[in-house]
Parts: sequence; C-alpha cells; structure tokens
Amino acid sequence: MNVAQANCRYGPGWAYLYKFGLYKGISVEILGRTERGDWAYVLPLWYETGCWIKADLLEIAGDIFNVAPYYGTLPFSDIYPPPWITEVTRSGDEVFIAWSDVRMTADKYRGYLIEAWVCQDGELVFTPVNVDGLSTVFTDEPGCSEPSWGRIYSAEKHGYSKWRIIPWPAYTGTSTPMP
Repeated sequence: MNVAQANCRYGPGWAYLYKFGLYKGISVEILGRTERGDWAYVLPLWYETGCWIKADLLEIAGDIFNVAPYYGTLPFSDIYPPPWITEVTRSGDEVFIAWSDVRMTADKYRGYLIEAWVCQDGELVFTPVNVDGLSTVFTDEPGCSEPSWGRIYSAEKHGYSKWRIIPWPAYTGTSTPMP
C-alpha cells in the first residue's frame, strides 16, 4: 500500500496524539483496522512499530475488510493521574460529562482523551474525542443491543494516564443524574 502525506497516530482517530509523519509514496503493511474500516493500523516498511492512519489516505490494493479489526495499547505515562468524573447526566439523546482538572505543566498538557462507545442508528459506534476543557457532550441514541459506555484519560505529550470508567447513564428518555 502507498500513503498520501499524512500524520500517523497512536490510536484510530484525530483525537489521538501524533506519533510520526508519513510521506507520499511510503509503502506500509496493513496489520489491522477499525470495525468500520475507516482507520488502518499500519507498519511502515522502514519503521519498527505501527501507527494509525485514516484509511482513505492509503492507496489500498484489495479490500481493507480482509484484515481483522484491531485495537492496540496506547503509550502509557504515569506522570499524571486520570481525572475524576464530577458529573454525568442524560437529557434524551445527549450525555453530558464533566471532570476535575488535572494540573499539568503547559509544555506537557494535551487535554483529555475520551473513548466512548455510543449508540447511533442502532449500532454501537466507537467515538474517541480529545477535549481541551473539562466537559463534553455525546449523542447517544436508544436502540442498541449492548449498553453505551466510555472511559477517560489525561493526555500529556509522552502518552496517556490510566483510564477511568465513566458511569454512563442508561437511556430512559429523561434526565438522570450520576449515581
């Protein structure tokens, strides 16, 4: 496979930290993909470790779905703890999440990473987001056979903290406070 010039990341999405750049024409081996096939875990032929790249930036010979889904580990950093969840509420399809500030030095701070699995159109969809702040909102619809859930990390330039589970409110059609 050949690559258009792109950023390779530690996880499958724009929310993840930059790992290294790939230049147009570089050959890579596809080792894995997301469930939807929109991101590919690749190994550049000149590098020792893999990274994630948006699949539509690859010139793929064949079908990306011939490769198994994959989700690797994130680079761990124990410099900072994960934030504490301070509020989780649901109002219809919207889930509001707030957390405590983790004081980081300005040169290390990269915000907070939330990996959420939310229901959209009857399908549980992996939705990673990076937030430069202390709250965010997810759209989480009814109709999935599995419950939605999420976890939060502190992000700093060397990696991610341990994660903390977000106590996801069940869909009831009304607002429900965090237990």
